[in-house]
Amino acid sequence: MNILIVKLSSLGDVVHAMPAVQDLRAAIPGAVVDWVVEGGFAPLVRRCDGVRRVIGFGLRRWRRAPLGAQTAAEWRVFREQLRGQRYDAVIDLQGLTKSALVARAARLAPGGRRYAMANRTEGSSYEAPTRWLADVAIRLEPHVHAVTRSRELCARALGYRLPAALRFGLHADPQAVAEPGEVPSVALIHGTSRADKCWPEPHWLELGRRLVADGFRLALPHGDEAELQRARRIAQALGPAVDVWPRLDLGHLTDRLAGCAGVIGVDSGLSHVAVALDLPHVQIYNFDTAWRTGPLPPAAGPARQRSVHAAPSPSVDAVWLAWQGVSGR
Repeated sequence: MNILIVKLSSLGDVVHAMPAVQDLRAAIPGAVVDWVVEGGFAPLVRRCDGVRRVIGFGLRRWRRAPLGAQTAAEWRVFREQLRGQRYDAVIDLQGLTKSALVARAARLAPGGRRYAMANRTEGSSYEAPTRWLADVAIRLEPHVHAVTRSRELCARALGYRLPAALRFGLHADPQAVAEPGEVPSVALIHGTSRADKCWPEPHWLELGRRLVADGFRLALPHGDEAELQRARRIAQALGPAVDVWPRLDLGHLTDRLAGCAGVIGVDSGLSHVAVALDLPHVQIYNFDTAWRTGPLPPAAGPARQRSVHAAPSPSVDAVWLAWQGVSGR
């Protein structure tokens, strides 16, 4: 059975769709999965178990030069890749007009169908064409976690029972894992796409001091110039135990994260990558939205990931207590 997943963006949303791939592969032996995703996220999706082919979609870049020769050439390549395979099922996990149009452009095998959500779920974007352009629109419980939403849609579309076990299937280069004897690093995910999701910089400094005193090095990834400047300020204040990482693509960044002893971060795509890698992780929320995007509790055993929420922001003590719980320190 050939299945096409359409989940274009953003980083956290792409990560949240990965367990659905693991579910359907377990339920349907021999299932072959392709995935359409924004090109910048393709290196990450290539590290998802069971994805045969990643089809890069460059809409964000194409919008900057819609009439350019390069845009036209890239569009032709994309369309050829999208239509080069006939699919028994095309599943739009995005719920937007652009994803619905991508799903509609894919080729179906005889008897194949396109599936999409029939309704908006709380806190998520949704546009009506997603159900109009699908062959089958499936109504979901509105109050649902982002991971569960994708899992439920795939299970109901393809007719299998949702398994209890949760697997993301995200793997990293084994060479990225820290060697025995190395000082373990904790990555601090301090950057996010929205300023109101950030944690105060003095909090990061106090948390960093506690981690260094506890025997850890600190790793500071960054995604733009503002995050780089913040990382440099933190590193300058905390001294030689802090490493400011170079800017990396998502594939290499995933590999570097996998080698860390754990992650503490704000609500951002990289924090969700840490969850998918099953790292000890504390996720910091200034809003009560962890029910929708935060780490899900494990089916059994102690939690390796926790969310901490408070307004206007959680205290250092609250985050530190959660870290001690997930790290076993």
